[in-house]
Amino acid sequence: MTTAYICIGLLALPVFLLGLAISMNRGKDGPQTMYGTPPDPSNFLHKLIRAHGNTTEFAPMLAVLIYVAAIQGPATWVLWMMWIATAGRYVMVIGLIVSPTLEKPHPLRIAGALSTYVAGTALAVAVLIGAAG
Repeated sequence: MTTAYICIGLLALPVFLLGLAISMNRGKDGPQTMYGTPPDPSNFLHKLIRAHGNTTEFAPMLAVLIYVAAIQGPATWVLWMMWIATAGRYVMVIGLIVSPTLEKPHPLRIAGALSTYVAGTALAVAVLIGAAG
C-alpha cells in the first residue's frame, strides 16, 4: 500500500498547489482576470487554469483506481502503472505551463497525455481483473 499512498498523495498535490497558484495570480493582469479564464492561450494564468482543470479531470479517478488496485494486492506491473500514471500527470502539468502557447501541442503534453491514457486504462483493467478474481 505504500506505493499507492505515495502516488495518491502526489496526485493530490497539484490539485491544491495549482489552485493556490491560480488564486495568487488572479488580478495581476487587471480586474478582468479576477474570474474566468483569460482568452489568450499564451497567458500564464490561462495555462495555470488549464493545468488545474486537466489535473482535476484525471487525478481523482486515478487515485480511486490506484487505491482499489492496491487493496486487491497488485502485481508488479500494476505498481509500475501507478508510478507511470502519477508521473504522467506531472509531465502533463509541466507541459501545459512551460508551453509557449496552448494553441500548439507541446511534447511534454503529448507524453503526459499518452502515459495517463495508457497507465489509466491499465489500472482500470487491473481493477476489473482483480474483481473477477
